[in-house]
Amino acid sequence: MIKDANHAQRQIQEDWNNREYVEVITTQIKKISDFLNSFDSSCRGRFAQMDEKLTTLERRIDFLEARISRSLANGQ
Repeated sequence: MIKDANHAQRQIQEDWNNREYVEVITTQIKKISDFLNSFDSSCRGRFAQMDEKLTTLERRIDFLEARISRSLANGQ
């Protein structure tokens, strides 16, 4: 009888240990997921800003190329 009680107690303790382990793993996965979502959002915002800056630079280059071409054509 005592042997069965000890066995049951060990099983209960193992079950609690397993549950705690699963909880730690779950918490860590949630933290990683939150970090990755935050990182994704940050990167998307930065890429959008970079895209706007590149578009502005491309427009300026096109404008300058047109002015240079016109100046060369008028000078010759």
